[in-house]
Amino acid sequence: MPNNQFSNAINMSAWQGRADPEDGELGMRWHQKVLPADQANEEGIMLLGFACDAGVARNKGRTGAYGAPIAIRRVLANLAWHHQEPIYDGGDISCDDGNLELAQHRLGEDVCLALRQKHKVIVFGGGHEMAWGTFQGIGAYLLQKQEATESIRAPLNLSEEKTAEPNVKGTAMPTPRVGIINFDAHFDLRNPPSGPQASAGSSGTPFHQIARFCELQHWPFNYACLGLNRGSNTQALYEKADRLGVLYRDDTELTHRTIEQTQAALNTFIAECDYLYLTIDLDVFPACVAPGVSAPAARGVSLEIIEQLMEPILTAKTEQGDSKLLVADLAEYNPRFDIDNQTARLAARLTWTIARAIR
Repeated sequence: MPNNQFSNAINMSAWQGRADPEDGELGMRWHQKVLPADQANEEGIMLLGFACDAGVARNKGRTGAYGAPIAIRRVLANLAWHHQEPIYDGGDISCDDGNLELAQHRLGEDVCLALRQKHKVIVFGGGHEMAWGTFQGIGAYLLQKQEATESIRAPLNLSEEKTAEPNVKGTAMPTPRVGIINFDAHFDLRNPPSGPQASAGSSGTPFHQIARFCELQHWPFNYACLGLNRGSNTQALYEKADRLGVLYRDDTELTHRTIEQTQAALNTFIAECDYLYLTIDLDVFPACVAPGVSAPAARGVSLEIIEQLMEPILTAKTEQGDSKLLVADLAEYNPRFDIDNQTARLAARLTWTIARAIR
């Protein structure tokens, strides 16, 4: 794990746009405020990119998400600055050779490093295979935090099983409760293929891989998936979700009439978690709002409903008054199929909202 730098080159060329010098500091835009990660000298928000659609290709989807991180930055660059914390750009992990597992590992390293530096993290994808990389970083960070807290060496190999070890006082190390909240038309809980490809993940398997990690670490698997298209998820996936205790709602259930019941269930879910990981697959939105995705939705969920459900996630606090949200990521934006940057603008707006809320 790098000690003080991210594993990829940082390209700041996307951060350019309109300037209004006559308005002074109050006229600033993102491109005038975002700094490269090597200039991070105080806590803030770290932006990372995952330029990869190898998982989408493995999942037999429409490729093109590789170009998403730079496209999102270009639109975000010109948005008005209304933020209190500094924001840094940690660059992109690029999967150029089809080695998805290595790219996910590298993303996990950078997420872990940013969290260790006390930054909140926002990741631009890329296919939803990024979620397994993001969670590797969260898992490594929390395992290292346990190790530091208990003053013993905790195993950091994410593929090996561990048992709860006593600390010097003879009590078990605390088990972190990480709440994963996914706005998505798909569970992405698929089992990997059998045979020689059994260890090969895809954009359809990340939460299966996370569930397996939690099982090996003896952590609870707290997963909420909101906005499902029932026609795009098999009965086997619903059965698996029930077996794993997943909180889920179909897109037909996320309406103004039922929003209060969903909010109540989500609030209970959040209250039972120590930390939160928010992941938004842009295919949860209607195709008329988000045409530039790998799997456009015929129905989807409105931005207004999603924003209402995001509010308690973004404002949730720990007992110490810190934000429970450690990492947020945006998945499946596909510039190849976008119309007039419509989906890029949606991704930028979501990023703007998240960055303004988390402290």
